[in-house]
Amino acid sequence: MKNFILALPLIAAGCTSVPPEAVPINNPPVLQVSPTSIEDTPELDGKKMTIAVYNFTDKTGQRKPSDGASNLSSAVTQGGEVWVIKALQDVGNGTWFEVVERIGLDNLVKERQLVRNTREVYEKHLKEGPTPLKPMVFAGLILEGGIVGYDSNTAMGGTGARYLGVGIQEEYRVDTVTVVMRIVSVSTGKVLLSVATEKTIASHRSGVDVFKFFDMGTKLVEAETGYSVNEPVNYAVRSAIEAGVIELINEGEIKKFWKKAQE
Repeated sequence: MKNFILALPLIAAGCTSVPPEAVPINNPPVLQVSPTSIEDTPELDGKKMTIAVYNFTDKTGQRKPSDGASNLSSAVTQGGEVWVIKALQDVGNGTWFEVVERIGLDNLVKERQLVRNTREVYEKHLKEGPTPLKPMVFAGLILEGGIVGYDSNTAMGGTGARYLGVGIQEEYRVDTVTVVMRIVSVSTGKVLLSVATEKTIASHRSGVDVFKFFDMGTKLVEAETGYSVNEPVNYAVRSAIEAGVIELINEGEIKKFWKKAQE
């Protein structure tokens, strides 16, 4: 009995020291959203396009799963527009889009009004009057869309084995985030481009357990250990948004709205 108890940590350590990538789990399906990254996108052949992003909301309405008590936290991020603006500014080394502020437009308008009021007080003695503010830059394009899907358990699987009360198991689960994006012309109101992208969220769990009776079945020893690896949902949303921006650029070039610079 003492020898078996001493062997328990060795069994657990030996099973849990295997890295996740070394465990065969029949290659769970992972959807690649795009082979090209934001940084690798070719630059624009021409002048930057001015674009506005008003909001990019979560349209799924789903909540985080919880055991027992209710959970009011959203399953996906509520700040998708942050990643949209970041992707627009970074794509093609920042040569494609000039993003104008529209999410905090109310704050911007209030601040500009404060500047006007201050100048009217302190510059009213000037012959030409208070110094006027430069006009705000208007956008020729508007990017709209949102997170329209969060599908849990789109794929599940695993393997396991048990021998003489010692067992090991491997499990995986795949969730999917779906994002839609469209570019609208301000001058005509027409939807110029529309795309949808998906990104999978992979979760992996590994564990080992020991279940053994001693002394003619009157005493029981049970031990269990394991770990799990979950891909962040926020990272999946960001990847899907970046893939959507790249796809919009590719579709726009096909429709001859713009042209990529020659590499």
